[in-house]
Amino acid sequence: MNVWRRLLLATVCGVAVASVYSAQTVLPSMGGSLGVSARHAGWIVSTGQFGYLVGLVLLVPLGDVVADRRRLIAVHLTVTAAGLFVTAAASAAWTAFAGLALAGMFAVVVQTTVAYAATASPPAERGRTIGVVTSGVVVGILGARFVTGVLAQAWGWRSTYAVLGALALALAALVLRALPPENSSRTPVGYRQALVSLSGLFGQRLFLTRGLIAFFLFASFGTLWSGLSLALADAPWHLGESQTGLFGIAGLAGALGAARAGRWADAGPALPISGLALALLVVSWAATAQLSWSLWLLALGIVVLDFAVQVVHVSNQHVLTTAHPERTSSVIGGYMVFYSLGSALGAATTTSVFSSHGWGASSLLGAAFATCALIVWATGARRRSATPAGRGRASAPQRGAAAGAGALKDQESCAPGSPSHFRDGTRLLPVPKPVEAGDDRTCRDPVQHH
Repeated sequence: MNVWRRLLLATVCGVAVASVYSAQTVLPSMGGSLGVSARHAGWIVSTGQFGYLVGLVLLVPLGDVVADRRRLIAVHLTVTAAGLFVTAAASAAWTAFAGLALAGMFAVVVQTTVAYAATASPPAERGRTIGVVTSGVVVGILGARFVTGVLAQAWGWRSTYAVLGALALALAALVLRALPPENSSRTPVGYRQALVSLSGLFGQRLFLTRGLIAFFLFASFGTLWSGLSLALADAPWHLGESQTGLFGIAGLAGALGAARAGRWADAGPALPISGLALALLVVSWAATAQLSWSLWLLALGIVVLDFAVQVVHVSNQHVLTTAHPERTSSVIGGYMVFYSLGSALGAATTTSVFSSHGWGASSLLGAAFATCALIVWATGARRRSATPAGRGRASAPQRGAAAGAGALKDQESCAPGSPSHFRDGTRLLPVPKPVEAGDDRTCRDPVQHH
């Protein structure tokens, strides 16, 4: 997993996720062209998100079924391109919605790509690799807004989807040529077993805690980016699509957050970093709410918001893939169900709230979502610190251990074949007493608790 392969995988993620989020910049013109009112324009973005949700449940588990995820990545990119071309050629709203749903469904190639990257990386570099690949997601979400605005201003919103479709096809061919076949120790499972494994995750406290944080996190994220273009096109600014797209550049600071969060996750303290980032997310809305009189404060709020979102997002994925190294596709897919639902909620509600009450109300909505994420984090942290194992754990991992040097202190995994021990960072410690139901420690078996 050298730097060029990381960059290629990051580009795959960027193009795939841009196919879902590109509509955010062109909502006014796209909705007008297709006969969708401003009040319901958020459903253009939500349609792609709901397609994404279906893909997370039905398609992402395939990553644990096939022996070589590389070919699966190429197939998903090809079908995503087909959905984008349908959207570009749509003459009616229902056709565009169908194309967006198809593109969104197969844009889950992002999760298959992250799983491939995590499996192909040694444990001590897994956080760094996930961070670099996830930075491609940030560039795709935010950088695409600038490119979308420029293309839409010059040739109309349809040109955006045509260009993205062509890029997806080119990347499908490049993936097959530039990436080596997957070579890992994991054993592929049947599709039904993968689905059962996915459903079993929803009964685990660690998974649910991280998932609920992601749900509110991306509801807050979607509230900003799905409502921003409508607010900037309205009084007092009356900005065009290319000018609105410039604010995506401010959000690219989130890409730095994703890369840095990966290194922090390798170092260990994922839990306090997530809490600090969520607090920053809440504070960022105080600046973002000043849109009506200061674009500079808006830009500052965007930088802080996107940085905070990506820090938490990468930390969540690192925690979960470390807890479930044999089922990375399923665990990432399950986690992203929360992401998709949260993004769809934010997109659908912010346009309705803005149309009725203005940007101030949308900002309160985004801050409320962020506060809910912080409450979930604080509740999980308090429960974890209340456990006997949490109080008795040493403060730093032993140095010099060969394997698992980048394991997180945010969660522990059971030692295979040794139910009387659990892993804390790089150390194997005895369990002082039977672990009570409700403890956040999760066995390496993705379904069972200790």
